[in-house]
Amino acid sequence: MTGTDTVAGARPVDSRTAPPVAGNRRPRTARPVLLLWRREMTRLRHNPARVLLGLVTPLLFLVVLGTGLESASSTLGRAQLEDYRAFLFPGALVMSVQSPAIAVGISLVWDRRLGILRQMLVAPVPRSQIVLGLAAGGATVGGVYGIGVLAVGGIAGIRPSPMLLVVLAEILCLSLFFTSLGLLAAVTIRRVDTFQIVVNLGLMPLMFFSGAMFPPNGLPGWLDTVVKANPLTYGVDAVRRTLPGPRILHSEQTRLLIGGWNPPVVAELGALAGLTAVCLAVSTVRFSRAS
Repeated sequence: MTGTDTVAGARPVDSRTAPPVAGNRRPRTARPVLLLWRREMTRLRHNPARVLLGLVTPLLFLVVLGTGLESASSTLGRAQLEDYRAFLFPGALVMSVQSPAIAVGISLVWDRRLGILRQMLVAPVPRSQIVLGLAAGGATVGGVYGIGVLAVGGIAGIRPSPMLLVVLAEILCLSLFFTSLGLLAAVTIRRVDTFQIVVNLGLMPLMFFSGAMFPPNGLPGWLDTVVKANPLTYGVDAVRRTLPGPRILHSEQTRLLIGGWNPPVVAELGALAGLTAVCLAVSTVRFSRAS
């Protein structure tokens, strides 16, 4: 039988060019998102040393800075040393997801330079799916780094608990936030060296004024304003209050207070999610011009 079928009273129809039957159509709306997510996972799988090197900085931050600052004071004992390590642990977690999430933005800048971005733009898929795929890949890679830091949480007194699953969800939310910032910078900046300078200058104040290294309360007027206006402050506070560990993580002295009010963890994560959505929306709008 040939590829052409005829029906009495009808024109011949070529089965090779005929449109597919409606019942056999597969939904492909999520396929670009999945493909771009798998690309980031493939990069991670073929470069395991990247994970190990990415964990060096947060672990040094936790062990060396925590031990060094506490050992500098002869009035503090071992209990206070462990408490301060626990206080620094949320900052080490957040620091661990910064670089892998921002690396998605760097890869996008390189994609533009190599012409891969132009191929993405001519693909018959919505721009929003491309942005979501890149964001999902970056957030997942950041989550892998966060798991690596959580695995050594015992050095800071972090106890095994089902609450660690909640902490992991918060880390994924923070990783998605950093990824959205990296994508927004990537669709705006065309040069790789300029991108790295701008991102490094932007991330340093975000981390330094987030309450990761000192309590966010009782600060001088200008510093208090900067810390409270920093969106990362609320992410660090949410992680600190959720971690199962020493009492310093849940004390009133280390909780974020705004006019005497301690915002709920859900509200803090909701604010971060809203800002992430705005960054992804702006990135989607600018993505078409990033050729």
